[in-house]
Amino acid sequence: MRLDKFLKISRLIKRRTLAKEVADQGRISINGSKSKAATDVSVGDELTIQFGQKVLTIEVKSLRENVKKDEATTLYEIKKEEPVNK
Repeated sequence: MRLDKFLKISRLIKRRTLAKEVADQGRISINGSKSKAATDVSVGDELTIQFGQKVLTIEVKSLRENVKKDEATTLYEIKKEEPVNK
């Protein structure tokens, strides 16, 4: 599954276009390497996402095409959440 689509379906980022912009800015890495929006995400991958003032590290637990809002958090597990170091 594409990275931007996973971020939208898991509701980590609300819109796919926004997920694409964030990925293209180099603020997302998969297993330690910078990733673009079209990069494939697999179960077990570790994603590091830099939001405004925090860095979120998650592990992909499941991939599904459609998911209900209250089940979206079952697609990933938060490993750590830390403030941005400046």
